Formats: sequence, C-alpha cells, structure tokens
Amino acid sequence: MIRGVLFDLGGVVLDSPLHAIARFEAEQGIPAGFVNRVVVEAGPGGAWSRLERGELSLEAFFEAFSGECAAAGQPLPARLLMERIGEASAPRPLMLEAVARIRARGLRAGALTNNWPCPGEEDGTRALRDHFDAFVESCRLGMRKPDPRIYRHACRELGVAPGEAAFLDDIGRNLKPARELGMATIRVAEPQGALEELEVLLGFPLR
Repeated sequence: MIRGVLFDLGGVVLDSPLHAIARFEAEQGIPAGFVNRVVVEAGPGGAWSRLERGELSLEAFFEAFSGECAAAGQPLPARLLMERIGEASAPRPLMLEAVARIRARGLRAGALTNNWPCPGEEDGTRALRDHFDAFVESCRLGMRKPDPRIYRHACRELGVAPGEAAFLDDIGRNLKPARELGMATIRVAEPQGALEELEVLLGFPLR
C-alpha cells in the first residue's frame, strides 16, 4: 500500500530543465545532448554534482563548468545556461492539483530535488514548500540523486518506509536506486501520462 508520494521538482512539478537545456544548445549552436554528457562524464566530482551538493557557489560553478565544457571540446556561457534554466522553472498546475488531492486523502506528499543554492534570490522552490509535507533539497543535505542515502532520508522525512512510497522523476538514472529500495517509480515524460500511472497506483483520481 502506498502511504506517501515523492515528487522531483524540475521536470515533474516544474517545467523541465532538460527542455530548457535543449533550447539553449540549439540557440548556441551546441550539439544536442552535450551539456548532459559533460555532467554525466564528470561524475560525482564534476562541477554540476558539486553545485547540487552545495559544495560550490553558483559563481564558482560558472567558471568550473565552463572549464569542463571547454575541456570536452565545446566552450559555452554557463551563466547564460543557468539563467535559461531558471526562466523555464514554472509550476505545472496539474501536478500541484495532484499533490493537493493526495494530501486531502490523508496520504503524505514530499518533494525530493537536486538543486543549488541561490543566495539572496527566490530560487523557484521556496514558494512550493507549503504544498508538501516534506521538502528535501540536495544542496542542503550534501548529497544528491542518485545517491541511495537521499531516498532513505526523504522517506524518513515523509514518515513512510521505502516500500510504502512512490517516486516520480523525469530522469531514468534517478529512478533506479528508488526502485532498488522498494519504491514504486514513475518516469515523467509529460504530466498527463504520469498522473494516469499514479492514479492506478493510488486508486483515486488526481485530476
């Protein structure tokens, strides 16, 4: 039985940063998928991962990530990239309605996001906090998806066992550890289809 649902933010509750990155690559004449390839190949020690664990400030990230991209053969303006991602982070009303319906049924709803600190600015997530029973951010914990520890932490914050939780994310590699812990997982390509899957799991309408 599902007692709690965890939602990624960007690409699930908010519009997808992957779409913003794809538009940025097209705009800048950068090969499609280049940014993601640099992030993945740099691994846990890369600038993107360190930013999302709160180990780099945004200013330090700009220089570090630009350097990684240049080393991979494609210089790019990292500051502009992050501005484009920020501009695209609009809430998805369908998802917020689903969160509200889940909580109205007495189930728990939480956010589990890889994000970065934006000192002195509204980062697009703070306004969402009141929608959730738990709000788990990578940059505050010093760990990020797909580290299994962050999923366990999120379940503890939500007050459910992993086997009692469902998790929605738009990135496949972030779903695998959740599945291995016993969570039901849904990959989000677009809100309607994902919510249909979640309705089947929960047994009540979310739209």
